[in-house]
Amino acid sequence: MYQATRLKPLFHPGTLLVSHAALAALRTNSVPIISVVLRHIAGDWGIVSEDDKRQNDVSIATGLRLISIYRLPDQTRILVITEWDRSNTTIERLDDVVPGRDSRLSQPATRRYPVWPSSHYVQEDRA
Repeated sequence: MYQATRLKPLFHPGTLLVSHAALAALRTNSVPIISVVLRHIAGDWGIVSEDDKRQNDVSIATGLRLISIYRLPDQTRILVITEWDRSNTTIERLDDVVPGRDSRLSQPATRRYPVWPSSHYVQEDRA
């Protein structure tokens, strides 16, 4: 017998912004955007550290930024960030925000979190 699991949203994600690269990765892996969003708003933080999971749990109550990372079947990592004021949730490929370390390079990524130029995102259509 099939039993459905009901996910209870813990917060409102606001406006959904998805980078073209993240959208392409999700499509390539046959992962619907809604499944990533539902996991995030239900408190399934994905593969973030235990400290980040605890911080997210506290952030729901205190109104801070929420961060999730999910690994797709092809090993692409998807970053989901909901802003502190819940005005928007952004979905990006993690490697576009924090590039993987090249053993020949000693410098870390130049930015920790994205500065979101609107031309790089697809905004959800409002029905």
